[in-house]
Amino acid sequence: MTFSLSKTVVSLEGEQLYSFEYAALITKTSITLVKFYVELGVIEPIGDLLHSREIARIAQIQRLRRDLGLNLVGAAMVLDMTTEIAQLRAQLKVYQSHSSNLL
Repeated sequence: MTFSLSKTVVSLEGEQLYSFEYAALITKTSITLVKFYVELGVIEPIGDLLHSREIARIAQIQRLRRDLGLNLVGAAMVLDMTTEIAQLRAQLKVYQSHSSNLL
């Protein structure tokens, strides 16, 4: 059995995708924990690979759990809300620029 930490693939969209093993190494977690996050829907794989944003999400969850003492669900909710706030702010900027153009 071959074990490779460097398994990377380029998707059809040209994005780099990484193995669960690589994600575990980079985020200093276990492969079991990465798979657990997938099972819970905390991260979304593409087949058996992860986009770099999902690896960043694992790292952010680990940091929230370590630094703030949040449980897994709480950390995932914080990240989801942070993402939603950023999206809403971007939409608000677009609406504000459109409304100023109408005046």
